[in-house]
Amino acid sequence: MIRKLHPVAGGAAFLIILTFWTSTVLTELFGSETAILAVKTAILWGMLVLIPAMAAVGISGFRLGGKSRHPRIAAKRRRMPVIAANGLFVLVPCAFFLQAKAAAGDFSGAFVAVQAIELLAGGLNLTLLGLSLRDGLLVARERLPRPA
Repeated sequence: MIRKLHPVAGGAAFLIILTFWTSTVLTELFGSETAILAVKTAILWGMLVLIPAMAAVGISGFRLGGKSRHPRIAAKRRRMPVIAANGLFVLVPCAFFLQAKAAAGDFSGAFVAVQAIELLAGGLNLTLLGLSLRDGLLVARERLPRPA
């Protein structure tokens, strides 16, 4: 069960963050203030799915990895605290701030600065999650029996 949960939760988390990031970029470039508010509000609601998915990835990953010294598993283990801290201490506060500013119609310099921080932090998490997905797939492939 846990071997199935981990990749599903990881893939879901990656796709959710990618959707947040892409939606933000597209609405910032081509959308109206109303569209920006809609995206910022949808991101807050989307965190109700993202946060449990990230927790499931972390918990299942630590269970699956155990005390393994495999280099790819060790790399995944080192990335996860960075991903979690970036999410909890940068991305979540940015999301609430940006949604509140958009709801107030305040797209001033503070909004733009925090938006830039959010895009950079989101890009970092996408990169780290992508590397972990790659490493997980490679470890899983190593475990498959080789055809004779």
